[in-house]
Amino acid sequence: MQIRENFSLRHLNTFGLDQRARFFTEVHSLEQLKEALNWSKEKGLPVWILGGGSNVLLTKDLEGLVLKVGIKGREVIEENELEVLVTVGAGENWHEFVRFAISQGWGGVENLSLIPGTVGAAPIQNIGAYGVEIKDVFHRLEAIDKDSAESLIFDHEACAFGYRDSFFKREGRNRYVICYVTFKLSKTPVYNLSYGTVEETMHELGHVEPSLIAVSEAISFIRRQKLPDPAKLGNAGSFFKNPVITSQHYQSLKEKYPTLPGFPFDGGMKIPAAWLIDQGGWKGKRWGTVGVHERQPLVLVNYGSGKGRDIVHLSQTISNSIKEKFGVLLEAEVNHW
Repeated sequence: MQIRENFSLRHLNTFGLDQRARFFTEVHSLEQLKEALNWSKEKGLPVWILGGGSNVLLTKDLEGLVLKVGIKGREVIEENELEVLVTVGAGENWHEFVRFAISQGWGGVENLSLIPGTVGAAPIQNIGAYGVEIKDVFHRLEAIDKDSAESLIFDHEACAFGYRDSFFKREGRNRYVICYVTFKLSKTPVYNLSYGTVEETMHELGHVEPSLIAVSEAISFIRRQKLPDPAKLGNAGSFFKNPVITSQHYQSLKEKYPTLPGFPFDGGMKIPAAWLIDQGGWKGKRWGTVGVHERQPLVLVNYGSGKGRDIVHLSQTISNSIKEKFGVLLEAEVNHW
């Protein structure tokens, strides 16, 4: 295990924010992970767990140990004629895993193509896109308790998945390090084409019939059209969750704003945060070195030398204006450090 001091995190977060870690290490096995946790415990240091850095907003230098999870590997642990259980290291790139699953003919994650980040971070956020969420393909995960270094297994129920939410964002926040995730994928995939323009885009790209590759390519194309590349423009993808409001609130807003989209969800109505932000006049707005993306109002961007606190201030200002105009509270998807 190599511990580095005064380490810049600029290239390890997709906002490209130049904050530093007092100590930094990357672990590639359970043994290295436990060693790093014991080292930090002996020194009385807080530990910050970093995956792909695509869902974190750094607002300060971190006085403690930043631990990047680099555990790799893919292993089929069980299969039959219909399904396969595959265990994947938390440090694997998410999209690379999606591509691997597609290459094997396993369905279930193709709608989650091109989502940035790592496999280990996916259950924490219960990542989702185009009608599919991690909870739909999740089987179990293995995690290490940061305090005791004990290895624990969490099944579907224990993870308590919600909309962009899980046990690991609530009661288990900052307590566990996810090491391996096991997914249940289908050898006879059923294609989910009902969300947005997936089917239309698939045909435009020359695919006559749906397939894992066709769906993945269509969704990747849509995402590239809508979302800026973090390698070219610092961002963390969608900054805000789509809010869920009561049906009564939705109807009252619909009367005032007839073009307001809405989708039934969990006894209420889910409305697009992007629509609210756009209608609030924020799309394309820029303040110095940070701003709102010109094509996708859900995305806050760093134009080069912005600070995390500037992005926080911008997000709070946007949220306050949406609350005042529509009576709807916007909640951030991105974690603040």
